[in-house]
Amino acid sequence: MIRIGIYGYGNLGRGVELAIQQNPDTELFGVFTRRDPATVKTLTGAPVYSVQHVTDYTADMDVMIICGGSASDLPVMTPMLAKLFNVVDSFDTHARVPEHFANVDIAAFRSGHTAIISAGWDPGLFSLARLYMNTVLPDGKDYTFWGRGVSQGHSDAIRRIPGVKDARQYTVPVEAALESVRKGENPELTTRQKHTRECYVVAEEGADKALIEKLIKEMPNYFADYDTTVTFITEEEMKRDHSELPHGGQVIRCGSTADGKHKHVMEFSLKLDSNPEFTASVLVACARAVVRMNSRQVYGCKTLFDVPPADLSSMDPEEMRKTLL
Repeated sequence: MIRIGIYGYGNLGRGVELAIQQNPDTELFGVFTRRDPATVKTLTGAPVYSVQHVTDYTADMDVMIICGGSASDLPVMTPMLAKLFNVVDSFDTHARVPEHFANVDIAAFRSGHTAIISAGWDPGLFSLARLYMNTVLPDGKDYTFWGRGVSQGHSDAIRRIPGVKDARQYTVPVEAALESVRKGENPELTTRQKHTRECYVVAEEGADKALIEKLIKEMPNYFADYDTTVTFITEEEMKRDHSELPHGGQVIRCGSTADGKHKHVMEFSLKLDSNPEFTASVLVACARAVVRMNSRQVYGCKTLFDVPPADLSSMDPEEMRKTLL
């Protein structure tokens, strides 16, 4: 059995807890939280510990799945915990992946641990799709569309703004751009032409809403490059209209062979009822891979590009060949 710890218990942490139940070769050791453990009730009755005592349990877990936000949590948490455990995270700020990778690699390699960062569906499964598509069609162009759905990372980034009580951010593909790509027209599209962003914000009483809107729209790596709308709503409206966390998207590559004579369109798509639960399912598969790679003394930081596909599966090689090949 692979013994897993969960570090952070929000939507993603609860998703990991549920995903562990669906994988018979994994078990949950416990949840680590920054809150008072006595105030946290887990979905499955798993024990809850304070993050302040995490160093007391280094011998009790095979891997720690870190369920923090990419804006400010994971850049600190993952290198710190990689010194103590094998770790998996879902860091999703694409522009900062190289920096995050380097920091985690040093911590994990020096301590003899293995880490997988940026696991999930994008980055993650979509990243693999882009790699496979580029390998098969070297003469072509990539397009990635997200949504319509709630981005956990972007919503978290808004909630970090002073004066924001709660927030949901929807990423919305521009339909005309998506249709053009699917037709194989290979359009030249700017970031702004591919997606819009819709933000629904509950502000704290007395907060400067104009300043909050300005900070959202000018936030680099998140909103500055997009047409963004900010709508302020009540807590009741948030609970009534935005309590679900759907998402999805498409990776599409338009390419050609025979010196451009024959056109091809490859597409990998996802439609998710629950973004955090699906992301959590990827993280648990990666936790299995981390433990297997570490047992072979493969140390340091990795991404899904570096993981042998068979390491992700609970199947043995013979079963994989028989049922999946």
